[in-house]
Amino acid sequence: MRLRMAMSLTNNSFLFVAKTSRFPLGVSELTGRRSCGWPRTSNLRKFNAQAEIPSEGRDSSSSMVATSVERSEADKLVDGMSFGELCDDFQCISSPSVEATARQLARDILEMREGNRALGTFAISVKYKDPLRSFTGRDKYKRPSWIGAALENPSVAVREMVMLSTSVLNIKWVLRGKPKIPGPDIVLAVNDTFTLNQISGQVVEHLQEWDLSGCSPISQAYFWASRLAYSSVENSKDAAEAAQGLTKLFDQKKDEDKEKYYPDPTDPTKFFQIEENPQRDVYQIGFFIALVYLVVQFLRATL
Repeated sequence: MRLRMAMSLTNNSFLFVAKTSRFPLGVSELTGRRSCGWPRTSNLRKFNAQAEIPSEGRDSSSSMVATSVERSEADKLVDGMSFGELCDDFQCISSPSVEATARQLARDILEMREGNRALGTFAISVKYKDPLRSFTGRDKYKRPSWIGAALENPSVAVREMVMLSTSVLNIKWVLRGKPKIPGPDIVLAVNDTFTLNQISGQVVEHLQEWDLSGCSPISQAYFWASRLAYSSVENSKDAAEAAQGLTKLFDQKKDEDKEKYYPDPTDPTKFFQIEENPQRDVYQIGFFIALVYLVVQFLRATL
């Protein structure tokens, strides 16, 4: 079964093209043109989709309509996916939570969400890594992405979604956009590998790899320079947050130490400390119980 969908609004403010393909189990091939040096893949299920975001210079009302339609169509496209299309059903029988996360990750990529990603799909201590940056914690996904800072009129095409196992999801997508300085377009092939918790469905590890083989040397130089600058700024923010966390922890420790000292009611210039030793309290209670037991036994023997 092949399904092709195309939608266009006035003044070409929006374009959305999606294609899904179903093949006999164990035999499929990525449809369309290969991008940025990826080889053809067989024996895997695929999902293909493409979305373009309206430019900022167009009429605001049409942009609002285009954005709402885009989100609606992206949701319909992802919701209409059969999870069996992502993998061989015999080898990939995962939980409903994993399926829901896979759909949400596809939505986030198609809509190029910045700052409003569905953080519930990521574990609190999720680990992220790419060639220039790594971090721990899902709160860092709230920050603006490199795409908005470095590219104009970006568009995204999801080329492949594959469940490599019951807990590992692989999404390959292509980012196209114009640099914010004169130069040829950037065509970046992105390979995202998500490791998920099968019970909660949350992403616990996120590995991102890049392929710039489809770009000119000038585009590659711009990408690495802008991405390095972006990663340096983000790493500085991480260091500042870590320093603030240590400062708060140190202040909290000092406050806890202060609470252990109490002024002497008879002499305000003197302070005393109450030692907190739960083990000693247990020994005292045990000694008291043993003493009571011995007294009772002694009375029973003498009376």
